[in-house]
Amino acid sequence: MTITARPQGTWRSRFGAAFAMFRNRKSITGLSILGFFVLVAIFADVLAPFSPTQIDNTARFQPPSAAHWLGTTHIGEDVLSQVIHGTRGVIVVGFLAAIIATIIAIVVGVISGYLTGWRSEGLSALTNVFLVIPGLPLIIIVASAFEDPPLILIAGVLGLIGWAWGARVLRAQTMSLRNRDFIQAARANGEPLRRIITVEMLPNLMALIAASFVGTVTAAILGLTTLSYIGVIPVTTYNWGTILNWAGAQGAFRQNQWWWYLPPGLCIAAIGVALSLINFGIDEYVNPRLRSAGERARAMKKKGLNVNDAVTVVRTPASPVVTTPKDLTA
Repeated sequence: MTITARPQGTWRSRFGAAFAMFRNRKSITGLSILGFFVLVAIFADVLAPFSPTQIDNTARFQPPSAAHWLGTTHIGEDVLSQVIHGTRGVIVVGFLAAIIATIIAIVVGVISGYLTGWRSEGLSALTNVFLVIPGLPLIIIVASAFEDPPLILIAGVLGLIGWAWGARVLRAQTMSLRNRDFIQAARANGEPLRRIITVEMLPNLMALIAASFVGTVTAAILGLTTLSYIGVIPVTTYNWGTILNWAGAQGAFRQNQWWWYLPPGLCIAAIGVALSLINFGIDEYVNPRLRSAGERARAMKKKGLNVNDAVTVVRTPASPVVTTPKDLTA
């Protein structure tokens, strides 16, 4: 007797179903904001009006003006140009660290969840070790070993210490999937391990993988800006953290020169909001309660009802008209 595996459908339908988590309003809004910063990072050389190191001796500590939209620094550098060029370092480190961490998390988490015995326990123990490794001190030690550590090195270290939590979550979900009927059917048909993981399991793990990727991007960006602000990363490497470092060192906070420190701070907040919205959208897709609540709220809005009302409005039918014998004779 041959056991047939679950029908897979077309490649396009499976791809669309895997990324259906990004079709709600929260995810679309977050992706739009994140896409804006990605475009700024790609076209930084075109968008920046000046070089980030160009000095204008006639305009020092100048507030925003027609010549310098976000003002200038203590030596006359254009703040807008520094913010635009700093976006590239933030995006590169954030995405590169997230890619490295996600790949390691998928390999370790899925394999340790599917296998049994000492191999599974060994990979689980490795994950537990990386969970307790302090990330910030390790990055400081690695960065201090280089006179000018490149951003790729920082991204690599952030990725190597940021994969353990995602691997832990993927392992738990994989252990739940490996006993499902369609996995057992594929195994009974003699499907190789490579195909079971890539074709049968990974499409069902895409929501968790996406959530892990977004969380790692957030942690990497915050880690980069924090390290730059405290001076671990050389200030010659432009990103939003180094701009804040220069502003603090030159007394911009004390003198209330807001045009120097407020724009990079708002950019950090904006990209954090974007990534949070994407994560909220993924949670709404994954969690059945949140998904049903969101669908119910959208349905109420279409009917003109207030979703914040504690009591649901009940529309009673109009009272029937009572006809008396006098009305009939009239």
